[in-house]
Amino acid sequence: MKNKPDILYLSHGAGPMPLLGDESHQEMVACLREIAAKIDKPSAIIVISAHWEENIPTITSGASPALLYDYYGFPEEAYTIEYPCPGEPLLAERICKVLKNAGIAAELDGQRGFDHGLFVPLTIMYPAADIPCVQLSLVNTLNSAEHVQIGRALQDLDYANLLVIGSGFSFHNMRAFFAPETKETKAMNITFENWLLETCCNRDFNEPERAQRFIEWTKAPAARFCHPREEHLLPLHVCYGLAQTGCSECFELPVLNKKSSMYLWTTE
Repeated sequence: MKNKPDILYLSHGAGPMPLLGDESHQEMVACLREIAAKIDKPSAIIVISAHWEENIPTITSGASPALLYDYYGFPEEAYTIEYPCPGEPLLAERICKVLKNAGIAAELDGQRGFDHGLFVPLTIMYPAADIPCVQLSLVNTLNSAEHVQIGRALQDLDYANLLVIGSGFSFHNMRAFFAPETKETKAMNITFENWLLETCCNRDFNEPERAQRFIEWTKAPAARFCHPREEHLLPLHVCYGLAQTGCSECFELPVLNKKSSMYLWTTE
């Protein structure tokens, strides 16, 4: 019997702000610590980050990846953050193999470092930085069905006590974050979040119905207001493709003063 991973889609907030004591990220920090306490400490972590896109799925395969401070305009301390977790080259090779076996072209990248989609939430969840990590890129077509299929291919990955994290943001309209909120924009945020919660949590859906909702997510109310570009949502598609069921638990919380959510699938 294959080992099944725990799976988490998280809203990772704005750049390094969760690590800099920003008040609008306090509930996010508390939520991630709560989730880390709920699940067994993993032996390795795969992170699908919204901040990495390639022509084909690409996997970090370095033994000691550096950090990529892929944000700008923050205080100096944001560029001295350390998270010296090791890579896991053998796991990277196995990810590449299962993708190729599923007919999905994939490649390894031994030079790329870890972006803030990995090191910001993991600094909160596992501050000891002692768990080997691997990053898996999005595909720059941003095709929703393709990312569900990538997740399905990962079902053939047999690795004990694995945690797979989709690191994105359930609401990601950059203009709206910094514009005055109106009744209309608040309603659109809430309406899409409610649709997302139903999609991930409603056990009355059969899996073909749930998968179709993910694939046709742009038909959801206020979808393009909440995600003018979908890179922060697609890590959830990979998570669902791997889980192939409704989530075990959902977490609703404000992040950067917007209604946001996280979704956990556990093996128990």
